[in-house]
Amino acid sequence: MKTVTLAELASDIGATCPDHGEELATSIVTDTRKIKPGSVFIAIKGERVDGARLAHAALEAGAVAVVTNSPDLALASGAAEDRLLCVPDPVRALGEAARASLARLRVENPDLRVIAITGSVGKTTTKDLLARIFLERGTVVAPSGSFNNEVGLPLTVLRADEETATLILEMGADHIGNISYLTSIAPPDLGVVLIVARAHLGEFGGIENVARAKAEIVETVRPGGLVILNADDERVAAMAGQAHAPVRYFSPTGRPVAKAGQLEVWASDVTHKEGHAIFTLHGSGGQSRRVRLALVGEHHVANAVAAACVGLTSGISFSCVVDVLEKATAASPHRMDVYTQGDLTVIDDSYNANPDSMRAGIRGLASLGAGKRKIAVLGSMLELGEESASEHADLLLPLREAGVSLLITVGKEAAALARAARARGEGITHSGQETQEMIIVEALDWEDALSALRAAITPGDVILLKGSHGSHVWRIADALDERGK
Repeated sequence: MKTVTLAELASDIGATCPDHGEELATSIVTDTRKIKPGSVFIAIKGERVDGARLAHAALEAGAVAVVTNSPDLALASGAAEDRLLCVPDPVRALGEAARASLARLRVENPDLRVIAITGSVGKTTTKDLLARIFLERGTVVAPSGSFNNEVGLPLTVLRADEETATLILEMGADHIGNISYLTSIAPPDLGVVLIVARAHLGEFGGIENVARAKAEIVETVRPGGLVILNADDERVAAMAGQAHAPVRYFSPTGRPVAKAGQLEVWASDVTHKEGHAIFTLHGSGGQSRRVRLALVGEHHVANAVAAACVGLTSGISFSCVVDVLEKATAASPHRMDVYTQGDLTVIDDSYNANPDSMRAGIRGLASLGAGKRKIAVLGSMLELGEESASEHADLLLPLREAGVSLLITVGKEAAALARAARARGEGITHSGQETQEMIIVEALDWEDALSALRAAITPGDVILLKGSHGSHVWRIADALDERGK
């Protein structure tokens, strides 16, 4: 962050100026374990603990001030009153601090570029590719994992400093207005929309509202900026009508767009070998080259072409873009991380899930498991509303097409898939012997699923781990992963 005095910070977030206003704030944290001298601790109320109760501990660890809306709790913890910055809402204060810091950095460095990415799937992978591509411009700040909400995004913004050349941000949404708020903190120079898919349908009330929410990023690109849209998704391509900045398109299939000359990057002749996509990458300047992605999964063609479009429209060389695409592997935890462990192959895509990303993960399992037994551990897809049971049940056909031998469902929502499988004759036993190819195990939670998986694993198996974050399938992934242990 841009170093400021406590008085300046108090003004930024709407707090009363502290007695120690001349002292410097050099970082802002929401985790006491990350405090260092000069840190300001923002005390957010979490599910298990109110950060205000940690105010004294934060000051003892070296924080120069604590931002809180619960001064009584902070004082009860032993915190000194003259070290408290009181605000109505600490989360909003965090956003205000990030907004002010970025504005100051942009004044000092007009060449600082902010790239914002949204979409129902692919944000994290595209972000990770861009973080590699934009090293050609200089220092890059990007979130580790998916820091894409009202807490995670400001914390990422606050990691930017005077040396930052490019700030790359994910912007997630489960309600209309979320992205507008995030872009108010970090107005983008480039706004990228990947795809509109069936995520958070229960919260949004339908896919058209998902599209409406994603379009907020298009409407907020700064003057002189650029909007990057997926030509293959009709809902995304239609967002061009809401853009106030020039629009450029990418296409994973080479699909033409209505306005000639605006298809910046596209792919053609897509094939797959051993789980890796191979395609010809084309640029509007006439460049083309055959590319083999290091990432596993055919769905990464769209993410790769999107990243290439952002890079090329920003002046990154074609050769640099291709080099990254051919070398970059999964960089964020639990995102299509494919590894071998002894005789097993594990596909860890357990961070999150929606119907479309589930199908992509199952296709990845099919491509990597040729001639081997395939196991799918699928956690509940959350926030699907009235469509939840049918969306889970509809995964049965992709699983059958992929040749899955063992299906373990995790959680009550995913149980609809297990019920659908049994209703169609899967997993039926006769005299203790399986009469169908797919065995069904219905686990109540991740611990039951882990026990069932460990009991069933045989040498040579290929295992897919996938589910919404709240299903805790990622805990199974952590338990299985022996790398570095």
